[in-house]
Order: sequence, then structure tokens, then C-alpha cells
Amino acid sequence: MALKKEATEIQYLYKFKFDDGTEKNFEVVLNSTTLELIRDDPNPKPEWTKLKYSQCENCPLPDSVEYCPVAVSLAKLVESFHDAASYESAAVTVETPQRTFFKKTTLQKGLSAIIGIYMSTSNCPVTDRLRPMTRFHLPFANSIETFFRSVSSYLTAQFLLMRQGRQPDWEMKHLQGIYRAVNLVNKGMTTRLLKATEKDANVNAVVILHSFGDGINYFIESGLAELEPMFAVFMKDPVAPENGADVTDPAHSHLS
Repeated sequence: MALKKEATEIQYLYKFKFDDGTEKNFEVVLNSTTLELIRDDPNPKPEWTKLKYSQCENCPLPDSVEYCPVAVSLAKLVESFHDAASYESAAVTVETPQRTFFKKTTLQKGLSAIIGIYMSTSNCPVTDRLRPMTRFHLPFANSIETFFRSVSSYLTAQFLLMRQGRQPDWEMKHLQGIYRAVNLVNKGMTTRLLKATEKDANVNAVVILHSFGDGINYFIESGLAELEPMFAVFMKDPVAPENGADVTDPAHSHLS
């Protein structure tokens, strides 16, 4: 059965409400097919968004590109919170096409979620590898949830490569390389934002993303040990029963 055709755009609305009653809203709009960010560029663009301004050490973009695509996408958000502190309390509501999320949290954690979307949908050749995860965006995700989504996204890509007759990476060796490269971008963006902001909310939001990138390598190298107990039924009997047969029923056992 074919999936229901989606709208041409996906919208995520972030609402930050503070203890003093003020509220700041940001709408993230993505192309539903490519998941590319649809944005209105600031005019003029801030000096700190230029590509050569604290350029990431692994940036593959040519000198002909004047502005960093991630920095331009972040410009309005960063400016709005340039004088905000990381641990300022905020009630954050995230409205998605399917559901609404809410959490009373620190500003840095709320910002981390939305910055993660911007970074992976802005046509940065490095962070674009994480773009499929934005289709199943999960605000306020903890480490295990983020790791699961990351691994699931990557393995889906490998399945699609296999279907095209190409060589899949079932051992996820290249996934660790992707996150090492992404973390260099996180490092470069942190340096850039340190020069663009007065306080640390924006900077520490990127630091949170960096910590997830560090953690995924250990998660893979440990053999996904934290997840294995959840898949015990597959470990016990990797062959799924056919036609709804109960494999625990001796009448349906191949050994009976």
C-alpha cells in the first residue's frame, strides 16, 4: 500500500517562554522531499557568518562560497539569544505536523534541539549526512534515544544502498567517521559563536550536540550493548514465525 502523499513542506514551530512572561518563536520549514531548510536569509548577513570567519578545519566548501551555510541559517536564532545564559529557565513547546512536545528545561537544551535541525538541513556537506534524522525529529531526546535514531537512520541508508546493488556498511564503520567529521564542524561553530555572542546559551547548545557525537563512537564500539536486551526475542530466534504461527506451540515447531 502506498504511503499517503505528504505536504510539500514540513514545519516545526519552537516556542520559548521565559519566567518573566516573554516569548520567542521560531519556525523551521523544510522541503518534505529533500529535507532542505527553506530560509529567509538575513540582510545584511552578519560578519561572523562569512565562510572564512573561524572556518571549520575540515570545511570542504571552495573559496568561491562567501558565507557558511550553517552560520547563515543560525543567524537570526543566535542574534535573538546572543545575551542569554545557558541555565536560564524556559518552557519550550515544539509543534510538529504530528504532535506537540513540551518541556520545562534550560535554554541551552531547548536551543540544542533546534540548532541540530539547522545544522543538518543547511547544505553543509559534512552535517548533511545527519539530515534524514530531522524527518523524525525528537525534541529533548536523551542519549539512548539519539543513538537509536542515528543508528536506525544509518542502517536504513545501507539497506537502500544494498537495494541499488551497492556495497552497504553493515558494521557502521563509516558512521563513526561521519560523527568525527560532524564534531569538527561543532568545534568550528563553537569558536564562531563565541565571537558572535555575549553569553553562553548558543555556544553551550552546540557543546551538547558535540557530546552526542562523542558518545556515538563508544555506543557503536560497545556493540550497542545497551540496546541488546531490548532485542532479546531476535537473539533467541532470529527467524520470524510465518503466517502468524506461534513458535512456542509444539504443533508449529520444526522439531516436533
